[in-house]
Amino acid sequence: MNMFKPAAFLMAIALVIASCGPKDKTKELNDLKAQRADLDGKIAMLEKELNINPNEVKVRKVVFTDVVAAPYQHYIEMQGLVDAENNVVVAPQIPGLLTKIYVNEGDVVSAGQLLAETDNSAYQAQIAAIQPQLEMAVDVYNRQKRLWDQKIGSEVQLLQAETQKNALQKQINAIQAQIELTKVKAPISGVIDHMGARLGQFASPQNPDPCFRIVNLASLKVKSEVAETYASKIKKGDKVSLYFPDVNQTLDATISFTAKFISPLTRTFTVEAKVPGSNEFLRPNMVSVVKVIDYVNPTAIVVPINLIQNESNSQYVYVASFEGSNWVARRRAITIGSVYGGNAEVLSGLSVGDKLITTGASELTEGMAVEN
Repeated sequence: MNMFKPAAFLMAIALVIASCGPKDKTKELNDLKAQRADLDGKIAMLEKELNINPNEVKVRKVVFTDVVAAPYQHYIEMQGLVDAENNVVVAPQIPGLLTKIYVNEGDVVSAGQLLAETDNSAYQAQIAAIQPQLEMAVDVYNRQKRLWDQKIGSEVQLLQAETQKNALQKQINAIQAQIELTKVKAPISGVIDHMGARLGQFASPQNPDPCFRIVNLASLKVKSEVAETYASKIKKGDKVSLYFPDVNQTLDATISFTAKFISPLTRTFTVEAKVPGSNEFLRPNMVSVVKVIDYVNPTAIVVPINLIQNESNSQYVYVASFEGSNWVARRRAITIGSVYGGNAEVLSGLSVGDKLITTGASELTEGMAVEN
């Protein structure tokens, strides 16, 4: 008898579940339908109060514009520095103490103008010592010359007197040449942009603070280091745009020089562009953004990059299509090419005259009614 008790108990539970299942589900379904009917009634009442037509098609407000073909340019951007073609550091050719300074910082100077002098007293003393000997040698030569003209004396005596005179004159000329080297002169015309020279200072070409820096702003250029990747794309004569952010100025120029040597350390080569005209607002070492055109499409279809949406490996935009009596949003798959300045060149997927949705596109779905 004990063996049949568990089996009887399980059969009783199954009978209870079987008898309760269908009736409970039917009741649950009827309850849900009643709740839905109640909700539908409340919704209809609120729509009536708010004057809402439930059958009215919802239209999304957007902005769309005609797709047009326009010139498109892609630039290579790099940083450059302003450099003066005539920007020189001037120092004495012979080291010595500065005894005279004739200019001040900011003065305009001409090529060859005397700027300063170093101590040349030792050379002057040498000339003072030789000068009497030269005067005597000249006098002796003149006397011998007059005697020789009168057929008196020997030619050897005349030649000796002339040789002595010339030797002393050459000594003085050599010393005067040394004195000339103590004079600091401007090699170019320009402005004294910096002056490190001080009276009594020992000056030499090796001084870390140069005696004078002369800058001629009439001839400026922008130098830039360009990655070797662009070696085949940038050449002499290319048009460039030079933007100077510190003064918010832009100038159009032409590449005047491209180096053939690529630095093994930086893998870059030097490019130079002469700055046109006279530009008082520019200074040497001022930063410039150099933009070189490397691609041009005169009739490109261009869209802002922020309008392009991505899905998996594809890209698309929304266009407005007039269907029936309404405008609807249609997804249009596109292929893009070059991208620059927040704009993308569209190679396929859009045509001139299409209505590109430019505002509200992120909230659209395929086939949604829209209005401009």
